[in-house]
Amino acid sequence: MKAGFVSIFGRPNAGKSTLLNAIMGEKLAIVSPKVQTTRHRIKGIITENDYQIIFSDTPGIIEPKYKLQEKMMHAVKTALEDADVALLLVDINENPEEAHQIFEALDLHVPSVVVVNKVDNADVNKKQLSTDFFRNKKYCTSCVPISALRGLGMDELMHSILKYLPEGEPFFDKDDITDLPTRFFVAELIREKIFHLFKDEIPYHTTVIVNEYKQKSTLIKIVADIIVQRETQKGILLGEGGRMIKQLGTDARKDIEEFVGQKVFLELFVKVRPKWRDNDFILKEYGYF
Repeated sequence: MKAGFVSIFGRPNAGKSTLLNAIMGEKLAIVSPKVQTTRHRIKGIITENDYQIIFSDTPGIIEPKYKLQEKMMHAVKTALEDADVALLLVDINENPEEAHQIFEALDLHVPSVVVVNKVDNADVNKKQLSTDFFRNKKYCTSCVPISALRGLGMDELMHSILKYLPEGEPFFDKDDITDLPTRFFVAELIREKIFHLFKDEIPYHTTVIVNEYKQKSTLIKIVADIIVQRETQKGILLGEGGRMIKQLGTDARKDIEEFVGQKVFLELFVKVRPKWRDNDFILKEYGYF
């Protein structure tokens, strides 16, 4: 039996969350075209007869500018500390030298698979140049080209992971697919819709707190607060005559119903908490440790 922790590291928008979802075969991590969508370490657990892999999606590696981003980089650090295998994900279209500097700075002491993502639209020469670049680096145990979005190269990637995964007993029950509660994923699905519906800086100034999650006879009642930093942001989220918050609620409810497999009544409120992203006490209250 093999069992271990496999952490996914990379720059923002390399495709880490898309990769986790592709590996799991279902949506655990929210995805958007905007950078820094992922704020937490999200675990996905796969158990087969002869192995258990605990994958961790981590926030994109950045230089933090405020306390929320510091908490995000702490999530990266903890995933680094307990990784048995590291997946170093790089977008084939990004500057390989910049990705190399980040990977080198991680100072890894475990087998590390460099995963070159988004190769479906790249020509053969570009793919070869990219894989050759990373194969020569001392932290690179192996290099696998994939397309997480298209599911290309996933069998080869799993083969590489299992090759380096240590022997051991499972850490979780065979039916577990994550260690996070349903409330967490509900909040994330709402936050994902904020990233899709609102442009510019609005998504980065918001977080979502699920205050009520009650199982009724015919549906699940969910009440959640969307936290913003300023009154002007609250006005944008509400929209004229409440149009935007209604659209947000409708879109989020559909995804939540698909996730929980049941009808949902969703009630959203927008609340202002100035400078919440830079307040340690508030961040802890909101689940950012």
